[in-house]
Amino acid sequence: MNAETATSDTPDFARGVAAELLADGGMLSGRVGAEPALLARRGDEIFAIGSVCTHYGAPLAEGLLVGDTVRCPWHHACFSLRTGEALRAPALNPVPCWQVEQSGGLLRVQGPPKPISRPAVPATAARPERVVIVGGGAAGEACAEMLRREGYAGRLIMLSSDPSGPCDRPNLSKGFLAGAAPAESNPLRSPDDYRAQNIELKLGAQVAAIDPVQRQVTLVDGARYPFDALLLATGAEPVHLDVPGARLPHVHYLRTLADSVALVAEAAAGRRAVVIGSGFIGLEAAASLRARGVEVHVVSQEQVPMRRVLGRALGEAIRKLHEDHGVVFHLGTRVASIADGSARLATGETLAADFVVVGVGVRPAIALAEQAGLTLDRGVKVDAYLETSAPGIFAAGDIARWPDRLTGEAIRVEHWVVAERQGQTAARNILGQRERFECVPFFWTEQYDFSLAYIGHAEHWDRATLDGSLEGRDCTVTYELGGKALAKAEVHRDLDGLRAELEFERAMAASGPANTGRR
Repeated sequence: MNAETATSDTPDFARGVAAELLADGGMLSGRVGAEPALLARRGDEIFAIGSVCTHYGAPLAEGLLVGDTVRCPWHHACFSLRTGEALRAPALNPVPCWQVEQSGGLLRVQGPPKPISRPAVPATAARPERVVIVGGGAAGEACAEMLRREGYAGRLIMLSSDPSGPCDRPNLSKGFLAGAAPAESNPLRSPDDYRAQNIELKLGAQVAAIDPVQRQVTLVDGARYPFDALLLATGAEPVHLDVPGARLPHVHYLRTLADSVALVAEAAAGRRAVVIGSGFIGLEAAASLRARGVEVHVVSQEQVPMRRVLGRALGEAIRKLHEDHGVVFHLGTRVASIADGSARLATGETLAADFVVVGVGVRPAIALAEQAGLTLDRGVKVDAYLETSAPGIFAAGDIARWPDRLTGEAIRVEHWVVAERQGQTAARNILGQRERFECVPFFWTEQYDFSLAYIGHAEHWDRATLDGSLEGRDCTVTYELGGKALAKAEVHRDLDGLRAELEFERAMAASGPANTGRR
């Protein structure tokens, strides 16, 4: 899915390019042989790295330079200009990095890519002998990967209740369900990668109990895994519909790889779907099913889709977007019962349905945390370092409620990038690095040719200000409470989204002591 490839009409940095073309703070796109490359200048320093984000292939030259890093314009991954390392999720893999020579007014890239060199971990840093991760989603996978990246060589076990390996969950309701992305794009890592990193990935592992005192995890089958440090990353569970017929085999939820595969099969065999719920999952599923030619009816108790998160103006625009693509809405009502081939609404109307998709929200999966006696607060309560009330037990992802410096409140966010970044921070804190989690929440949605990025977190706001044109799909909506901006929604304004993220980061830094952890 690369947005950029090296072509013969782009400058070959190995042959040289005029230094005057690269201004301070600027970037140039080109290639090193056949490899797409990027030159960037910071004062007297010149950097050369690969120009394609390793997440979804975005052109990094359209991103934002921040210090000695570049941020991806699409989904806000961050890469080191000095090493090419992926510093922030959602990118997990590095880009190549080359030496640059300046001579005779030319900039010339030298030799093969440099190997990544990471700072040595201080000998005094904590080194637990055994780390157990409960959960195989975004947070768990990112934690395991970062532990190995940070040089952790102890035993590392990941217990996942899912029979499938960690996968790209956003892809399940977007590209894969729409038919635009192949099945091969779903796994985050191959089984060989886990073996190569000596990560013991146990699939279909149902955890029965966590003992914070004896420091062990017990599975339903009786297997026990002792730990010195543990990450709890159990994620969220779909809210299930409680109406007659809700358990029929053609009623589906969309959370796991198996769920998405089942819906792809339904879309191939059936031509009429009822989607229950008008949140992000419901509407992304609706858009993806329309891309496959399925007739879609959306039923929701909301009067305006996604109004609670995005406000009336954006919600109405998204409704019109779907209607323009043939989706029929039934708002302000609910599904009263489901039968083979149909769904009956509370209004008495009956909708034909070869299959049904339920997307009415999720709940944090906190049963294990409760059993272990961890402090709960509409999720699992953690401190600024993502540690729970039990020393040595950390929590990340959809279950974690952490103290957010920007809002001044404890918040819990159910978004992929947040979960991955929490997993990365938890890994470093498991190793004793004491890094505060100070990520600005970010998520994105893609529906048809419409793209929206949401930066920040506003559970409540008293003012939503529109800048630009919704009709022209070029706008920013800023959500404020008491005159303070808490979040921004960017419609087809990628660079503005990166600037908003940086603006919120600076606001957080100004509100309290600096992060003492290594970045």
